[in-house]
Amino acid sequence: MNRCSFLLIALLFPCVLTLTSGHWQAQAAVPILSNTAKKSPHVKKLSTLSSKKKSTSVRSAKKSSRTSRSRQPVILGKKGSIFSVKTPVAKVKKVAKVAKVAKVASATPTQTQRSTKKKRKKIRLPGINKHITSKSVIILDAKTGKAIFSKSPDNPRQPASTIKVLTGMIAIKRLKDNEKVEVSRHAEKMPRSKVYLSTKKKYKANDLINAVLLASANDASVALAEKIAGSESDFAKLMTLHARLWGAKNTVCRTASGLTARGQHSTARDLAQIFRHAMQDKEFANRMKRTKIKTSYGKLLRNHNKALWQVDGALAGKTGYTNKARQTYVGQFKRGNDAIVVAIMGSETMWTDIKRLVEYGFKKKEQIRLAQLDNSKKES
Repeated sequence: MNRCSFLLIALLFPCVLTLTSGHWQAQAAVPILSNTAKKSPHVKKLSTLSSKKKSTSVRSAKKSSRTSRSRQPVILGKKGSIFSVKTPVAKVKKVAKVAKVAKVASATPTQTQRSTKKKRKKIRLPGINKHITSKSVIILDAKTGKAIFSKSPDNPRQPASTIKVLTGMIAIKRLKDNEKVEVSRHAEKMPRSKVYLSTKKKYKANDLINAVLLASANDASVALAEKIAGSESDFAKLMTLHARLWGAKNTVCRTASGLTARGQHSTARDLAQIFRHAMQDKEFANRMKRTKIKTSYGKLLRNHNKALWQVDGALAGKTGYTNKARQTYVGQFKRGNDAIVVAIMGSETMWTDIKRLVEYGFKKKEQIRLAQLDNSKKES
């Protein structure tokens, strides 16, 4: 080997060595397949795809787990059972229901009362003052004597024939039914209303009392007054005294009939109080409830109190009228367990006023009773 050949070999040897090692590395990178893999090369591809899918599902599961952390977790029981989920949910619902019931139970009494009051506000009372013409009015509770409604109840006015309640009551207490009563010229000359008594006859006290209370007879009033006290003026003093004893402190009588007289006056409150007291007497109440009756001498007496057949619950009443007094009335009414006394003075539409006031009075009574029930519940 000559010198030139040696130099050539020395230069080419590193290149050959580099190429040889690269070939070996390439051969090592090539996978060595088994016989099975060689026969079915698609298995490798499927395994590669499945591994890719698994990696994708793992990533998505991680993402869903991250998002689900912000939501309320659902806890499953053993082997996918949801019993352990239902039980906590049922408990939560039960606790919420108990809390709601406790909230209602712990409601303050004022809340309950407000709801009750709202329901009971259905009892509406009409604006009565605009719908009556009476100048003076009062409605009393017949049992207690307390005022339920009033309009100028203490203004003194001429009472007209309503004052005959006093005349009839005193006569009932002072005279026997069969006692004979003479008629004076003064009594005979009384203006209407009257039953036309004659000075030539004597009349039973029972007939004259009915004539006063039902037919509002002026002549019968004076005849009874003269029989009891000797004169009408003295009897008027007796009337005033009885009025005071029965609680009517602002009543002054000058006549037995109620005809207009100077210095004579009463009030709606006094008339109601007098009538309330009179109705406690059974004989008076029994006479006043009759719509008509015949006297022992055959005269038919008709009751002037139209409320007996026009107003529901009317028990008794006395009417009155003069030009000075205008229309006056006092009466008692009962519905169920409630009883009221209504008195009016100076009216132009008496029967309309009476009907409206009676309706108002009973509604007011019901309203007062409900209010008392509410108060008793508060105290308990």
